[in-house]
Amino acid sequence: MALHNLDINALRTFETGMALGTFAKASDRIGRSPAAVSAQLKKLEQQTGVALFQKVGRRLALTEAGETLLSYARQILAANDAALTAIHSTQARGKVRLGLQEDLGERVLTDVLGRFARAHRGMRIETRVCRNAELMERVNRGELDLAVVWGDGGAAPYREKLAELPMIWIGGVNSPAPDPGSAAEPLQLVAFENQCLFKTAAMEALSKTGIDWGVSFTSSSLNGLLAAVAAGLGITIRTSIGLPPQVRGLSPSMSRLPRLPKVELTMIAARPDHEAAVAFLINALRTAIQDYLL
Repeated sequence: MALHNLDINALRTFETGMALGTFAKASDRIGRSPAAVSAQLKKLEQQTGVALFQKVGRRLALTEAGETLLSYARQILAANDAALTAIHSTQARGKVRLGLQEDLGERVLTDVLGRFARAHRGMRIETRVCRNAELMERVNRGELDLAVVWGDGGAAPYREKLAELPMIWIGGVNSPAPDPGSAAEPLQLVAFENQCLFKTAAMEALSKTGIDWGVSFTSSSLNGLLAAVAAGLGITIRTSIGLPPQVRGLSPSMSRLPRLPKVELTMIAARPDHEAAVAFLINALRTAIQDYLL
């Protein structure tokens, strides 16, 4: 089969449309007409020689080939942007402000900081690891350039869904699995002091199934919650990301706990248009999180 060079502008339109959810939004973002966007997508299909899209009901979805191309498109664009950024990095000065969830603070942050430092020797990155509500408030106030949050990102000017992960019940490795159907006392929850989407999901799931529950321990930090769970003070709810070895996921079928919904992991930014350093950081975060979740 004869190989062709893929059009990088068409790849950027393709990736932008998939990140934003529609190619109408991509048209606005990249400043091209819908007809021009459509022509770029057709050009990609001509260059690859396969169908990238298929009809699913009333909407367009990616074919298997389209999913493959999207994965490589992100890598190609990241490499392109990194090369251009690196060329100009010695002249760039200033800082970028990043916010992360506690779940991601260790493994993902180490990877991202390394990539950024190598590409932006003249810039520094300020990082804040904190709760969801604070991250979103700081992005909306312009105090953070970029953040990764749980949920859909609210009213942030720029939002990109990175993943959708199942919530799970979490208990201590050395603690017996709870049996709420036969327990003489209410099920004990370990939860944040203030309301959060994980705590809300837990309470709603338990209430719908008629399981009595109470809060045995509260904390303002995720590390505090997981330490309490490891000590056997109760169970909590999170995803499988970043769990220490002292805790484990509890299967609903084994523990008689109700099933839980999925939660989105979303990247948000203070502006829809990104400076070069922020654009590089977006690609670095996207790649690091995708690698982490594989």
